[in-house]
Amino acid sequence: MKTCKIINRRKSDRIYVGKVPVGNHALISVQSMTNTQTANTLETINQILELQQVGADIVRVSIPSLKAAESFKIIKKKIKIPLIADIHFDYRLALKAIEYGADCLRINPGNIGNQKRISEIITCAKDKNIPIRIGVNAGSLEKDILKKYKEPTPEALVESAMRHIEYFDAFNFNQFKVSVKASNVFLATESYRILAKKITQPLHIGITEAGGLRNGTVKSSIGIALLLLEGIGDTIRISLAANPVEEVKVGYDILKALQIRSRGVNFIACPTCSRQEFDVINTVNQLEKKLEDVSTPIDVSIIGCVVNGIGEAKTATLGVTGSNKKSAFYEDGIRQQKKIKNEEIIEQLEIKIRNKIKKLDELNTFKKNNI
Repeated sequence: MKTCKIINRRKSDRIYVGKVPVGNHALISVQSMTNTQTANTLETINQILELQQVGADIVRVSIPSLKAAESFKIIKKKIKIPLIADIHFDYRLALKAIEYGADCLRINPGNIGNQKRISEIITCAKDKNIPIRIGVNAGSLEKDILKKYKEPTPEALVESAMRHIEYFDAFNFNQFKVSVKASNVFLATESYRILAKKITQPLHIGITEAGGLRNGTVKSSIGIALLLLEGIGDTIRISLAANPVEEVKVGYDILKALQIRSRGVNFIACPTCSRQEFDVINTVNQLEKKLEDVSTPIDVSIIGCVVNGIGEAKTATLGVTGSNKKSAFYEDGIRQQKKIKNEEIIEQLEIKIRNKIKKLDELNTFKKNNI
């Protein structure tokens, strides 16, 4: 798949979360967050490894207690992917997280405390060269701001963000990114539009508390796509009441659909009808599971009949077009002589996809070594 850059992507400053660049036209990174009890060290490590396997660039870990902070210290030594420490209420936990090697902090201005506490966090982060995310949320705005605006509004979210940005500016600290999230798509997107015109720092975008897998995916896709298409956003997180692995998959699906960034197999598959010559839905579902480990971008067309099958197969890297008993197989748009038995499509297509990816990887390595 050819990738394209969003026209007029908002120019922003560059920060680093670990070794992952954020802002200033860096690749839009995909984040997720563990939902395990952080104090359960082994379970949290295993979930982070699962998130890393499906392509997460950065993972956020909640630290609600000193016990969780001590666990985080162990986790950080076992994990290579950058970890963000998520801190609420107790600023001392932020200081501990920095001490224990966090690659970034996320603090919530609505509950972290007064300016003195924030100044201690900034001083410590500055000393260790650790960036911070100012994470404003419609559900936890400061009391005085809520009193002023009566309810969460875009102006209220932006005022909260700007208040703390001014704190950071006062301490000459510019290694930060900002989010102004809400569960309402329109509230979130308008907040980001306003904020994007006021600051040059990177923006972490998402629709917070979006809901379950289906509803949350729809809301997140709409909100994030609206912003990305306007050039707003440097890193994303899909907030789902589901396995966080699904958040990463949906994140990449959004970026893939917008042709911003591609990872793994892009399946082009028909919704099926009575013309299908094999079970398309089962084929796609099984192949998605079998090929979750694949990171190399590749387009695979799986169409149950010849109505659209031939056209789609000719534009994909690999393609199958359904026909009676045996289906036609295409590679790089060219129909191959040997057909695939319909009952062997899943097995044969997995083999062919993996073989093709091996060739693509070898070609890419050759090109890099000979530039």
